[in-house]
Amino acid sequence: MQMAEDADLDLVEIAPTAVPPVCRIMDYGKFKFQEAKRMHEAKSKQKQIEIKEIQLRPQTDEHDYQIKMRKIHEFVADGDKVKIKLRFRGREMAHQEFGVRQMDRIKADTEDICIIEQYPRLEGRLMVMVLAAKKKVVAGEKPAAAKPAAPAAGATAAKPAVAKVPTVKPQAEPAANPAGE
Repeated sequence: MQMAEDADLDLVEIAPTAVPPVCRIMDYGKFKFQEAKRMHEAKSKQKQIEIKEIQLRPQTDEHDYQIKMRKIHEFVADGDKVKIKLRFRGREMAHQEFGVRQMDRIKADTEDICIIEQYPRLEGRLMVMVLAAKKKVVAGEKPAAAKPAAPAAGATAAKPAVAKVPTVKPQAEPAANPAGE
């Protein structure tokens, strides 16, 4: 205690249960400030997972569907969860199979980057599904399906498959007949 007083610092008991008890001479106010600063920095680096919503209809056109898929990919890449709501209106409730097909298509298009956290279920006039990002592979670990199976004897090596988003091309209008036929 005399050494701490001479240095104009505090005597802080670090491990009271040890024999003999462990103490440290330090500036306790500075120590508390650095601890608070470290805790604040750790908290600011944490990622808050948000739930983003995408709303669809059973008759959503192809281009609109592609835009929604692009947004789903962006949300999942940011680490957020995606809640997909498919709303039925009026007589669409009689044909829920269109909504089921739409949800199945979304599942198929996102299976490489997402896992289904909540499978599609009907809540009144809404069909709801929740997607979450797949767990990222930690450095040093090998993913389960890292290598493709070896080709059979005599088989040629194929090019790796490249995933493409299907696009719809507008149909060309028939040429006008100048002769008036």
